[in-house]
Amino acid sequence: MSDRLAVLPQYLLPKQALTALAGKLASLQGGSLTTAAIRRFVARYSVHMAEAANPDIASYATFNDFFTRALKPGARPLAQADLICPVDGAISQFGAIDKDQIFQAKGHRYSTTALVGGDAQLAARFDNGHFATLYLSPRDYHRIHMPCAGELTRMVHVPGDLFSVNPTTARGVPGLFARNERVVCVFESADGPFVLVLVGATIVGSMATVWHGLVNPPRPGTLRQWDYAAGQVRLGQGDEMGRFLLGSTVVMLFPQGPLRFNPQWAPARPIRLGEEMAQRVS
Repeated sequence: MSDRLAVLPQYLLPKQALTALAGKLASLQGGSLTTAAIRRFVARYSVHMAEAANPDIASYATFNDFFTRALKPGARPLAQADLICPVDGAISQFGAIDKDQIFQAKGHRYSTTALVGGDAQLAARFDNGHFATLYLSPRDYHRIHMPCAGELTRMVHVPGDLFSVNPTTARGVPGLFARNERVVCVFESADGPFVLVLVGATIVGSMATVWHGLVNPPRPGTLRQWDYAAGQVRLGQGDEMGRFLLGSTVVMLFPQGPLRFNPQWAPARPIRLGEEMAQRVS
């Protein structure tokens, strides 16, 4: 079956309604029913609870509490690198931005302008730059951390579709990451600007950041933007910056300049928070 045919049912599903329902169910305190659901999820996806700061499944009041669980201190040591991997997951794609075009999958590209919500001036700062697209599966740790130290200047919530973001859908839905709902976080660093985009998906009930809390819901259907004063939000390399409620994808943009990605990286390769992502080449 072709990828385009495989994703056809997603065009027909009431994705917004399913996602809203999933978000409500995941926030319910269901007692033994919640514990049973978590146990089944852990067994189904082989979740490594021994890495969790709190490995006691019965202690999580809601599924969301379990899904956004913290890791034990020291579980993800940080590499000595200019840019570290910000998540656990798998590599979707990474490499050079072709003028303003980001490679999604064979036969599919999308523009940086579309990704950041239509701001051509912001997107132009990343012409011929670099990108990395990282996929978080349901079994993964779902907090997102900083690839390098940065100061937040802007956050934009971009409304959109809620297609799945798994590899099959990435191959079958044109412009997937620029059409799904997303939260665009714009930072300034010692080496220039960078953008970290949290991309929503089917059943992803919400996305949150450490400085704002829940960004969605609400979902008003219009673009929302927050600007931040100098020094208002500063985060160090490896600091938590946000989290997903259920699996999704992170897309990062970096400006033009000499950047060497980890030579061990390749599409579909598993990755862990804190490992080397890239080094700047002088």
